[in-house]
Amino acid sequence: MDFSNGVIRMDYRELDGALAVGPQIMPEDVATLAAKGIRMLVCNRPDGEEADQPEFAAIEAAAEGQGIATVYLPVTGQTMGPEVAARFREILDAADGPVFAYCRSGTRTTYLWSIGELLNGRAPAEVVALAGRAGYDVSALAQRFSSPG
Repeated sequence: MDFSNGVIRMDYRELDGALAVGPQIMPEDVATLAAKGIRMLVCNRPDGEEADQPEFAAIEAAAEGQGIATVYLPVTGQTMGPEVAARFREILDAADGPVFAYCRSGTRTTYLWSIGELLNGRAPAEVVALAGRAGYDVSALAQRFSSPG
């Protein structure tokens, strides 16, 4: 999906054909995502992280009105790891179409996706290239997965 035409005001970055990531969305953004074919939203941001962010329930209500599935999988630096990455991958694999996942900036979500891809055997160089094309640097993470031991 190409969102570079300015139709969508949120920051939308495609990682692969099935997943795009970005920073926090607002309830009013959901209709635009639905019109573009998004079938699931995944929130990787804990409620209350910042005072001005909408609660997940508001995003969920907007998504329900558009027929979009939602999943709340909040992640912090302390909780990010292989288990959560595996759960994120399961969610993506079960999705019935394109997914938009978000956190504060999109970085946590991209790291979560990258860990899952690397654990599933995707080549580190490919993961780095896909994330890099979307504007995220996961090279240090990929290096950890390609280092012996």
